[in-house]
Amino acid sequence: MPTLHWIGKDAVVNHHKEVPFHLLKCDPKRSVDSPSPSGEGLGVESGNLLIQGDNLLALKALLPHYAGQVKCIYIDPPYNTGNEGWVYNDNVNSPEMKEWLGKVVGSESEDLSRHDKWLCMMYPRLALLREMLREDGSLWMSIDDNEVHHARLLMDEVFGRENFVTHVIWQKKYSPQNDARYFSDNHDHIVVYAKNKGQWFRNLLPRTEEQDKRYKNPDNDPRGPWKPADFSVKTYTPAYDYPITLPSGRVVNPPRGRCWQTSPARYQELVADNRIWFGTSGNNVPSLKKFLSEVQEGNVPKTIWFREEVGDNQEAKTELIKISAIATEVFQTPKPTRLIERILKLATNPGDLILDSFAGSGTTGHAVLKMNKEDGGNNRRFILVEMDENICKNITAERLRRVIQGYEWTDQKGNKKKEAGLGGGFRYCTLGETLFDAAGQIRSEVTFEDLARHVYFVETGQPLPIPRSPFPKGKGAGRLGPLLGVHNGVAVYLLYNGVMKDKSRSGGNVLTRALLESLPPHDGPKVIYGNGCLLGENTLRSLNVTFKQVPYEIKVS
Repeated sequence: MPTLHWIGKDAVVNHHKEVPFHLLKCDPKRSVDSPSPSGEGLGVESGNLLIQGDNLLALKALLPHYAGQVKCIYIDPPYNTGNEGWVYNDNVNSPEMKEWLGKVVGSESEDLSRHDKWLCMMYPRLALLREMLREDGSLWMSIDDNEVHHARLLMDEVFGRENFVTHVIWQKKYSPQNDARYFSDNHDHIVVYAKNKGQWFRNLLPRTEEQDKRYKNPDNDPRGPWKPADFSVKTYTPAYDYPITLPSGRVVNPPRGRCWQTSPARYQELVADNRIWFGTSGNNVPSLKKFLSEVQEGNVPKTIWFREEVGDNQEAKTELIKISAIATEVFQTPKPTRLIERILKLATNPGDLILDSFAGSGTTGHAVLKMNKEDGGNNRRFILVEMDENICKNITAERLRRVIQGYEWTDQKGNKKKEAGLGGGFRYCTLGETLFDAAGQIRSEVTFEDLARHVYFVETGQPLPIPRSPFPKGKGAGRLGPLLGVHNGVAVYLLYNGVMKDKSRSGGNVLTRALLESLPPHDGPKVIYGNGCLLGENTLRSLNVTFKQVPYEIKVS
């Protein structure tokens, strides 16, 4: 298979493995949720997260919580247009990106073209995004002509060429760009890859009223509305080329070069079942009656999406102006909510988790909330990540707050209008310190649960099997003991008190015979993490125990 090479590639292909794990910190003041029964504070958690911070660090921080749990990822990364005035969507030349490239790529970063920079930026992020997906999950990337060719090759490498699903063309604007030098650019691309194409299945699109109106019932058939379909076919079979006598007595044959679609015997069965239509006069060429009740419940999606179906940039701007006028000053080509809804309808079901690590104005979160409202409950959940602190606080979070709680807006005539809230909520999070300091020691603010999630993930590659939210609510919620879980028949234990006052959770840091016998039992191999061990290697081997010392034998990235 052809591969893509660029300056700096060798430095980034494994970089996602070297990114340290950070803690996630919840900011209750910026979070939005339903009121608690008492009317004070936050109520039942919605499960939605908005994280402000570098998406590379944020994705790594999310892995112990959500690895292999995300059904659909939508990303709208920088298009790398070369337009330096468009800061948000062309940030491969931002100071933050230059600093990152200098650290990761080194001196070579000075020689990078803007395409090299884009590829260096995207590779480790795509690698982490793939780890977040369920086996039946998919990733959808919006991109334009500047990088779509590189994006396809890059995703072939990260996801595997065999997992390419499709390449959608989206009509992003209607009016021609009359000042275009060559052609008016009226479309963008959406590239779709599955984690495992053999396990991924897309949904059908809902049928439209216009489609259903094509079905009539002129003969009052008890099976309901139907529409006529051609009874002849192009693929010629001599046995299916026969004369048909109409009820009027006229004899007809298939059109030249065609034949009927069934045998004479099957044709007679269809006539007896009133599935052949000869017109009200009984003199029309036979048609097959297609009943609305028997067609599939939806439509197979096409690879060209027109603005009438999913909206365009102008619709998205109008939508943003209603919600937050300040957003239109930053986002010149936002995505319409209807576009993301189309993706979610095809790629998700109620209860699924959706991730957008280039959140921008928060369209993905808005689309999830709208679909939950339509479904009659807060079923789907979202995780959004936005790097820019100002945008995250003042645009992304504010948009989500307004559409959740409802907001007022002014139409073009100056009339005040009220938009009802969609309900739901989200937790606003930031990136905290790394779990380990520069000396490799566990930081004092790390809780037992923080370390337990990390230990279980690096040992098994799976999230800790307790409630998925990194911020459980209520007394005792998510409370852990030394047995973290069992994976592939191996039990994983953690003996760690740290600086916590509550030392009952692990019962001690040093593994002794007495402590081992007091641990929750498991009939099989055990991996036990602790500060020390007083049992010899032969004893451990005879007890089917592997001991790993904290913190030295815990992977830090």
